Amino acid sequence: MKILIIEDEPRAASQLQNLLNKSVFDFEVLTIIDSVEDSVSWFKKNRAPDLVFMDIQLADGLSFEIFQKIEVTVSIIFTTAFDQYAIQAFKVNSIDYLLKPIQQNDLDAALNKFSKSKSLSNPIEPNILKELLSSIQTPQKRSGILVKEGSGFVQIKVSELLYMYSQDSITFGITHNKRYIIDETMDQLFDSLDDTKFYRINRGQIISKNSIHKIDTYFNHRVKLSISNPRDQEFIVSRQKTSDFKDWMNK
Repeated sequence: MKILIIEDEPRAASQLQNLLNKSVFDFEVLTIIDSVEDSVSWFKKNRAPDLVFMDIQLADGLSFEIFQKIEVTVSIIFTTAFDQYAIQAFKVNSIDYLLKPIQQNDLDAALNKFSKSKSLSNPIEPNILKELLSSIQTPQKRSGILVKEGSGFVQIKVSELLYMYSQDSITFGITHNKRYIIDETMDQLFDSLDDTKFYRINRGQIISKNSIHKIDTYFNHRVKLSISNPRDQEFIVSRQKTSDFKDWMNK
C-alpha cells in the first residue's frame, strides 16, 4: 500500500507514521507534503498513491483548494481537529476522516475499510466542495484558552494573546508580559480561533491583528512584521500567503 501524507505539522505527521507502524498493514510512505502548492505539483509529477492522509489546514491554505486546481481520484482520509458538528458534511458525502488526536483503533478501522473496498470516497463534486468549504470556514468564537502554569492550568482570554508560535513541538502563547505553554498543536489552536482576528502567517506562527505595528517589504516577495513583545522572534509572512495576508489586513 503506497501512502501519501499531506500534513503541515511535523509532530502530527510523525504521530501518524508511528500509528501506521503499529498497524498490521504493509505500507510505504512515499513522502510528506505540507502545502497546497506542493501537493498540486506532486500530483502532476507522480503516479497517484493508493491512499492519501490529508490534513485540512495546510501551510498555505485549506487542502480542499487542491481539488480546485487538479483532478484527484485517489482515496482520501482527511485528518482534522474540527469537532463533530463541523464535520457532518464528511459523513453525509461519504468522505472518510480521522479526528485528531488520531487513535490507533480508529486508524486501524479506516485502513481495514480501505483494504476491503479499495475505494473510500467518490471524486469530490463542486457542490460538495462548496458545502465543505462553507462548513469549515464558519468562524469560531473561542473566548478563553487553557494554558499551563506551574503544575496546573489557568484560563486566559484569547484577546490577551499577541501571537503564538511552535518550537521543538511545543506551542507557546505570548501576551504583553508573559509566555505561556499551550497544550495544543498549531492546527488545533488555529482551527478554534476567530480568523478575522488571527492569521497564520506561516507554519509555525499565528499573529493577532491587534499586535501588528508595521509591515515592511522583505526579499522573495514576502513581508516582515513588527509585532508587540517579539521576544527574539522574527515574523515573516510566507510567499504563498503574502497576497492573502494583505487582503486580511484590509478587512
